[in-house]
Amino acid sequence: MKHNQYGDKISFFKEPERFDKYSEKDFLSYCLGGTLYMPALKNFADIIINRKISGLTSIVVCFEDAIDEKDVPAAEVNALSQLDVLKKASDDGIVSDDDIPLIFFRARNTEQFKSFTKRIKVESLDYFTGFVFPKFSSDDAEEYLKELDRLNKQYPETIMYGMPILESKTIAFKETRFEELLKIKSYLDEYKKYILNVRVGATDFSSAFAVRRGIDYSIYDIMTVRDCLLDILNVFSRNNDYTVSGPVWEYFLVSKDNKFDSTLDFSLQSSLLKRKRLIDEAIDGLLREVLLDIANGFVGKTAIHPTHIKYINAMLAVTEEEYNDAVQILETSGGVVKSEKSNKMNEINPHRSWARKIFNRARAYGVIKDETEFLKVIAETEK
Repeated sequence: MKHNQYGDKISFFKEPERFDKYSEKDFLSYCLGGTLYMPALKNFADIIINRKISGLTSIVVCFEDAIDEKDVPAAEVNALSQLDVLKKASDDGIVSDDDIPLIFFRARNTEQFKSFTKRIKVESLDYFTGFVFPKFSSDDAEEYLKELDRLNKQYPETIMYGMPILESKTIAFKETRFEELLKIKSYLDEYKKYILNVRVGATDFSSAFAVRRGIDYSIYDIMTVRDCLLDILNVFSRNNDYTVSGPVWEYFLVSKDNKFDSTLDFSLQSSLLKRKRLIDEAIDGLLREVLLDIANGFVGKTAIHPTHIKYINAMLAVTEEEYNDAVQILETSGGVVKSEKSNKMNEINPHRSWARKIFNRARAYGVIKDETEFLKVIAETEK
């Protein structure tokens, strides 16, 4: 798979690289981008085989909030059968490895996780990438991670990753937050080779405080939730220890006729922050929040609507100036150097963590000339 591959009119300074579940973990953790959540009752194999969602590169098939508890048995049967369908389509040459996104199963709880994993066929292992653990806490961390470890040791010829979602009230409430985050990190550190991504649940955090951001606000305007996200980043993104994915944006495009003129030459960042209309309030809000996600250190974002994917992945592309700065920093042993554009100071050791993050994003999403190219990448998807 490759990100941002919508047509031949997009000229990348550096093309995005291909990836699959067996790519090196440090790179793969940056490749999730706009990860689409869908109920486990969905026919996701048909969506993949018939290429119904443009740009789909990672999905989470959900057994938790997306379905009623009484439907879990039917959802498990469906999910396992969908893997069978994908395998057959692959064997018959109908789909290639490039067509199959990274697939994760979001468990309902530890009991359901253990029960479900016992039913997965060996021949299905190549067709999904791992599991998502909702409301992950120090109370259930060991149980989830030990089972994940058992699975990987049972099937050493493959890899199954885990992605915890930090969204519990113990994290939401300040008096218990830091102790809980540090406990969780100690568990994750023990099983770090299996942890592809740390995800956050802003909807659950909002619920804890009886708030919900409106379409004109970003999650960073909701102070209680922003406080949670800040502390999660403080604990987990230090020295690029973990790749942390941004929270879901709840609003989506109503009219497909709302488009923008990609030939206009203006700063995307300036337009969004000054609230100059680009598409409509729902997508402008998404773009604005992704911009703030990236500025704060998140990589990727949960998507609950297919239309979000192209916008998130386009925004994760790196500009040529950022890329050249990152390469210069990574290739210099120390000290301070003037940037290639002679417009900033690159202090090698303090900026090295940033440079590694930019370099991996560039590998995953490509390098474009400048900010105006974001609009061209997005516009190409609408043709």
